Amino acid sequence: MSVKVVVNGYGTIGKRVADAAALQSDMEVLGVAKTRPNFEARMALEKGYPLYVLAGREPDFEAAGMEVSGTVEDMLEIGDVVVDCTPNKIAAPNKALYDAAGIKAMWQGGEDHELAGISFNAHSNYDEAFGCDYARVVSCNTTGLSRVLSTLDAEFGVEKVRATLCRRSADPGDIKKGPINAIVPELKMPSHHGPDVKTVLPGIDIDTVAIKVPTTLMHLHIVNMDLKEACTSEDVLEALDENSRIRIIGEGMASTAEVMELARDMNRPRSDMWENCIWEESVSVSDCELYLFQAIHQESDVIPENIDCIRAMTEIESDAVRSITMTNKAMGL
Repeated sequence: MSVKVVVNGYGTIGKRVADAAALQSDMEVLGVAKTRPNFEARMALEKGYPLYVLAGREPDFEAAGMEVSGTVEDMLEIGDVVVDCTPNKIAAPNKALYDAAGIKAMWQGGEDHELAGISFNAHSNYDEAFGCDYARVVSCNTTGLSRVLSTLDAEFGVEKVRATLCRRSADPGDIKKGPINAIVPELKMPSHHGPDVKTVLPGIDIDTVAIKVPTTLMHLHIVNMDLKEACTSEDVLEALDENSRIRIIGEGMASTAEVMELARDMNRPRSDMWENCIWEESVSVSDCELYLFQAIHQESDVIPENIDCIRAMTEIESDAVRSITMTNKAMGL
């Protein structure tokens, strides 16, 4: 039996979730919702996704020559689970719609943990989301940190983590944000990213600071942690390499630009890099203290996590490893 997936908000994350879910043998995408008849709505129809809109907006889409299958409320009636990818300040109030429709719902990392009560990362806490009605897939930065920390904590034990996040200023298609020519520090320290990691891994002692830099390609994390067990750089690399959503990189890749060029050379959809990319040469251990650099593709690393969360919530796969394997295989990861 296939899980019936509907996506509310077909933008940067929503269109990627829809495409990834459509690739899964145990899922089908029954609809996506848009607020206005733009090129993304046109592409959704061209891909065969039924298009749903806010009540009263049907004439706008019809005037643009776009066939509408119904309202958002109609879409919720036919789904088993809705993936909310709408913007901040819209997503949380949508919970009332989902409750009224009696549909399981999941949100993205821009929303508060309290909205769903469960913050999800497949390698870290798959079981917590099993059978739940609500879940929140954590942000791109929290996803990237959680993958590394859960892997190394299981292998060596993590005593303490301090991380600096160099955040991209906007997604490539976003023309409304900046900075264009500045580095902007997040003056509240520690930043909110550390507490967000703790919603997934409550036992981890982590503090973070963040700056925003004028690039649209990727985030960059400078990670420093104290490990409980003695190990070498080679031991750490071996442990990280076992995680299918972590990619060890080198071979002339000296920047995030070259990481994205690798994604293009791999013929990834939209040049997406779903894995954490950790520079092999950056991994350094001395007296149980570890340093590393990792690049995080903000548009895509959460996508496989969304798919695994759907499986956990709908109880179609009870084992995290099997779900991760299925997702990876279908997506070509």
